[in-house]
Amino acid sequence: MSLEQKVMAELKQAMLAKDEARLRSLRAIKAAILLAKTSEGAGGELKEEDEIRLLQKLVKQRKDALEIYRSQNRNDLALKEEEEIAVIEQFLLAPLSTDELKEELKKIIESVGATSVSDMGKVMAAATKQLAGRADGKTLSAMVKELLSQPGG
Repeated sequence: MSLEQKVMAELKQAMLAKDEARLRSLRAIKAAILLAKTSEGAGGELKEEDEIRLLQKLVKQRKDALEIYRSQNRNDLALKEEEEIAVIEQFLLAPLSTDELKEELKKIIESVGATSVSDMGKVMAAATKQLAGRADGKTLSAMVKELLSQPGG
């Protein structure tokens, strides 16, 4: 079942349950999907990795807004962002734990033959592709840098 089909099914349930927060979040996902599908070069279809990237982008936007609202003591708006983040994250794969992520990155570093921080680009390219939806870029970057800085790889 595609992301769009899942969202439509959830949307119907949220309407019946009169769950405003869930409804608002699902409508945002639906709008983003429609926008992505109709964008130039999309061909009216989204691949699974595009769907994951789209959801990650939506979560990131909301987390950025959440930080701003918290810094300005706008708890009412911050709460809405938190609700939307929770709903959107339900469609993403479960994130990897720190230990799991470290192990996966060690395998990737070994497979691309990286030996120093100067090889970070190669590692990040492989890691973002392989771990899409399981870890955010900021976390990946920090851990890759840490692993490549350690003596002995």
